Amino acid sequence: MLKGETVLKKALIVWGGWEGHQSEAVSNILADMLRSEKFEVTLSNTLDSFSDISLMQSMDLIIPNWTNGKIAKQPLSNLIETIQNGCGLAGCHAGMCGAFRQEVDYHYMTGGQWVQHPGGDGICYTVRITDQNHPVTKGMTDFEVFTEQYYMHIDPAISIHAVTNFDKVEMPVVWTKKWGKGNVYYNSLGHSPEIIQQPAVYKLLKKGFLWASR
Repeated sequence: MLKGETVLKKALIVWGGWEGHQSEAVSNILADMLRSEKFEVTLSNTLDSFSDISLMQSMDLIIPNWTNGKIAKQPLSNLIETIQNGCGLAGCHAGMCGAFRQEVDYHYMTGGQWVQHPGGDGICYTVRITDQNHPVTKGMTDFEVFTEQYYMHIDPAISIHAVTNFDKVEMPVVWTKKWGKGNVYYNSLGHSPEIIQQPAVYKLLKKGFLWASR
């Protein structure tokens, strides 16, 4: 931060879990994205950060980037309560909706859970923007990606803003929901740093993170 600049908001990115998703590298990209919007960003590779009450209460946005893994009761309860009280929750790919797969309360909050990516990596598919009026997709147009295509279990209470097709089934790619006073944003893209840095994906993530922030 340069002298004289004002930090408007604070974000916490907690990364870890399965190493195949390069969570540290992805988190560094997301941190720089938020810093470009004048956020003060805290990066952490321990779930104990969720147990730090004063840290959590100071945040405007929390991004979990932790594929698979397990979380203890206290840090999970603190995270859920923090979002209920108005902090934003946002994330992408398995870093958010592939985390803590046995924790039903966590996935009740996030709005969905990863099930499968048929065909593995390297699937070419179209992401279709279905809601041009919401801030997370306003100004976006349909685009193609060459990556994993996520099949999700979803909460019927979510608001869907972008989709992809599995045969005759429309599958959400981007959704939002409320959790108490907090905004929740999810984007199923983000398998690798290269995908995150594709212009359309990067823009879609940034718009979602800004919307979700307190």
